[in-house]
Amino acid sequence: MAAVLVAGFSLHLAAGRSSFGAPLYVHAHAFIFFGWVAIYCTQAVFATRGPLELHRRLGWVAVGWVVAMVVAGIGITVLRIRAGLTPFFFRPQHFLIANPLMVTLFAGLTVAAVRMRRRTDWHRRLHMCAMIALLGPGFGRLLPMPLMIPWSYQIASLPGLLFLAAGMIGDYRRDGRVHPAWWWGLGAFLGVMILTELIVYSPLGSAIYRAVTAGSPGAVAAPLDFAPFPSPMG
Repeated sequence: MAAVLVAGFSLHLAAGRSSFGAPLYVHAHAFIFFGWVAIYCTQAVFATRGPLELHRRLGWVAVGWVVAMVVAGIGITVLRIRAGLTPFFFRPQHFLIANPLMVTLFAGLTVAAVRMRRRTDWHRRLHMCAMIALLGPGFGRLLPMPLMIPWSYQIASLPGLLFLAAGMIGDYRRDGRVHPAWWWGLGAFLGVMILTELIVYSPLGSAIYRAVTAGSPGAVAAPLDFAPFPSPMG
């Protein structure tokens, strides 16, 4: 999962679609979210190879880190929407609703994993489900998103479920059954996807968009339309 995120963002950097000249808030967001990737990988090592005491200590640092991720994830979405900088292969209103809901799903699953920390079978699976919720931006940078309009968001989000399916298959082959944590994670993920669609195309979604973009360049964008393809000349 970490490789998906690193590969996706590295590809965009190499292709010139991302730049170190981006605004400071973009760099802060990247630091916070890739910091989580580092924490997740480090915790996996500590949990399997030890020392467990470091795993526990870093775990409490991670709880605070998740709060920063929620703030950064929602904050950058609002800033990009207000600036009228929604990626052209996403509907602005969809982008505004989907991103905060997905990062909230991540936080919710992470909290559930922490609460179940004494039941390691649940703990590690719920953490993996939480990580899956973050993979959309990685897959979205590896896939040809403009060719996937009008389903770009859904197509970028769903491949992460392959990791969940792999976990299910591994459980079934080893234990003869699928651990219920996977079903809870899958249900939560699909529930958020459905909730996103219900809000986006409702009066509530429109009201949220108007409130967020009021007095900003983003207010002139058609909230449920895709922006024109950018010029090949930049």
